[in-house]
Amino acid sequence: MKALVSVSDKTGIVEFAKRLEKQGVEIISTGGTYKKLKEEGVNVKEISELTGFPECLDGRVKTLHPIVHAGILARRDKAEHMKQLQDLNIDTIDFVVVNLYPFKQTILKDGVTREEAVENIDIGGPTMLRSAAKNYQDVTVITNPEDYEIVLKELEETGSVSIETKFRLMQAVFEHTANYDAMIANYLKEQRKDESLPEKLTLTYEKVQDMRYGENPHQKAALYKEIGKCEGSLTTAKQLNGKELSFNNINDTNGALELLKEFEEPTVVACKHGNPCGVGSDTDIYKAWRKAFEADKTSIFGGIVVVNREVTTKMAQEMQEIFLEVVVAPSYEKEALEILETKKNVRILELPSISVKQKESAYDIKKINGGVIVQTIDSKLLDEYEVVTNTKPTPEQLEDMLFTWKIVKYVKSNGIAIGKGKQSIGIGPGQVNRIWATKQAVEHGEELIEKGITNGAVLASDAFFPFSDCVEEAHKAGIKAIIQPGGSIKDQDSIDKCNEYGITMIFTKMRHFRH
Repeated sequence: MKALVSVSDKTGIVEFAKRLEKQGVEIISTGGTYKKLKEEGVNVKEISELTGFPECLDGRVKTLHPIVHAGILARRDKAEHMKQLQDLNIDTIDFVVVNLYPFKQTILKDGVTREEAVENIDIGGPTMLRSAAKNYQDVTVITNPEDYEIVLKELEETGSVSIETKFRLMQAVFEHTANYDAMIANYLKEQRKDESLPEKLTLTYEKVQDMRYGENPHQKAALYKEIGKCEGSLTTAKQLNGKELSFNNINDTNGALELLKEFEEPTVVACKHGNPCGVGSDTDIYKAWRKAFEADKTSIFGGIVVVNREVTTKMAQEMQEIFLEVVVAPSYEKEALEILETKKNVRILELPSISVKQKESAYDIKKINGGVIVQTIDSKLLDEYEVVTNTKPTPEQLEDMLFTWKIVKYVKSNGIAIGKGKQSIGIGPGQVNRIWATKQAVEHGEELIEKGITNGAVLASDAFFPFSDCVEEAHKAGIKAIIQPGGSIKDQDSIDKCNEYGITMIFTKMRHFRH
């Protein structure tokens, strides 16, 4: 039996080769792997001894040879194949142990050039893997060092590798090469600054962890991350305390983080079931925390809190008094962390890059039955706005309009957000019509904070008003300013109502549906 061994990741390869030798397997290798095995006392043969042809072109050509691929691809159960090998004086290769040039590690290095990246595109490796995988009945192919022990155990106990294991390893190969090719294609797309949606969409992700279950206990789930540095992403956060994050924790926390990134000033976002329930901004983070908490003391229970400044001891003392699922911040004061850690189940995450936004060309992907729908992320807040009423907004109103516009962008449609003094005071998410969302937002403000809180507040709508009834509800609540996209055929009705009631309104000419 012969094994062809050529690995970039040399983890465990020496021990693996030595144990193969004990089973009577002849080891053939290339380049750096050959040198490593030779130094460690493995009786290894260089690939050129097998092919009779030297490595050339700086190692670009070494295993791309008929002797190699005929030895791998020959069907042992076909007499014609075996006779051709005999006539050509070619031996079979029974094990192919290959992992590929470190393309991912190369492109993640700072300052890497395109030339360096391209040079780390493996050609011979994927070719050998695919050949061996195609002939899985006769060839054991290994690309992951974690599989060494499984193969050795079977070989040492039974003298062969089971067909079930070979078939599983075949699948692993094509997953591996598909991932490798997708990384290369995505890198080249980025290099070309190509922001188009491709004709054939091939994405690749790496598993971070399995989860106990998905949205519900009967669903399987896992967390995967994109290839890259992923700054500002939950996938790169360091967990300091608590149980592992659930599917729902991750989904809800991600939404809260994306809203938080809209703010540069000290801001706290509280989130529940994928919707913001309390948002506050101020000159210091403790004041922002108080605003977010007081915006909805009910819904924050069992919720998620994300913070764009260091969590202080005073904040932690107050957070510790309520039940929170997740807290995420760029850092924590030492005593603050000690206080939060007294609740062993609260998931405490540290994310120094918490304010880093996604690239505008990033994809937003939703699974549908039989396919996916893909769009670029909703990266814009607004390009411009137009005051459409006789009454113009004051600087304070305009500030609150932009504050609530940021919030409503992350509220499930139909969505309404009401705010005042850089504090959310009522949020109406996910209603089947806009008037219900408006009424809900008003009612929440009145019930959860105090009666009359909406007087003098501003209201934001994620899409246009189809009728003037939302302005009527806003007027009843004492709201004095409205921000909405505009674009309805009945815009004038809403403008007229605002003028009648002395409400200022601006159109953003950009909607933020969120489904």
